[in-house]
Amino acid sequence: MQHKMKQLADAALVAAMSLAGTANAQSTEDVKIGFAGPMMGAQAHYGKDFQNGITLAVEDMNATKPVIGCKQVRFVLDSADDQADPRTGTTVAQKLVDGGIKGMLCHFNSGTTIPASRIYANAGIPEIAMATAPEYTQQGFQDHVPQMTSDTQQGSVAGTFAVKSLGVKKIVIVDDRTAYGQGLADQFEKAAKAAGGQIVDREYTNDKAVDFKSILTKLKSVNPDLIYYGGADSQAAPMVKQIGTEHQVTADGRRNDPHADVHPDRG
Repeated sequence: MQHKMKQLADAALVAAMSLAGTANAQSTEDVKIGFAGPMMGAQAHYGKDFQNGITLAVEDMNATKPVIGCKQVRFVLDSADDQADPRTGTTVAQKLVDGGIKGMLCHFNSGTTIPASRIYANAGIPEIAMATAPEYTQQGFQDHVPQMTSDTQQGSVAGTFAVKSLGVKKIVIVDDRTAYGQGLADQFEKAAKAAGGQIVDREYTNDKAVDFKSILTKLKSVNPDLIYYGGADSQAAPMVKQIGTEHQVTADGRRNDPHADVHPDRG
């Protein structure tokens, strides 16, 4: 994942050179680039991987001695922890803008990115984000682009695959009520129904939960062929453990037996 983040950041920094050139004609040699993601807590592995990849990209770019507007510049990364929390994300966004960033890489979570992106847009700062919720691009902000395809595509492909390729019929959906998890689950449900699948139940949790026993107890009565989870691995992993070895499920979308499967996605 770190290598992928470095490749994405390399491309972003090349794009940022021209953007920063316009905004930085009278600036010093330093061009500050912002980064924010979850750096502590259950999703810290996501944020740390992104930060490490972007740091390597910045170091490689600086080694080429980049020039903007006939002036040699040095990219400086300003990192912040948004805690995968929308309110913290907006606070972090304003702090980065006030700190003089010329471009923004990430946030990671859609629910954090969407409100933070309004602050960057109002300040005229371009952003390349990890957000996959379609609401991010539907805001219509110029120079704000996602690194990955929309949940509209991801969810619909997964829903069709579950029914057509895995051959499941009775499906339960669980999501974490975040912009990402809920949106992805909505698209999965729509595609699964269109492919002929039956959604026998839909349950909700949150992105801090670790105990799913009440949900799983309720689901026993419907005996689903598949459980689809929209959210992060920090919830999917304990859910899989609590389902137990009886159903032999995995957390990567592969179906090991005809009784249940959990498909967790990024949060």
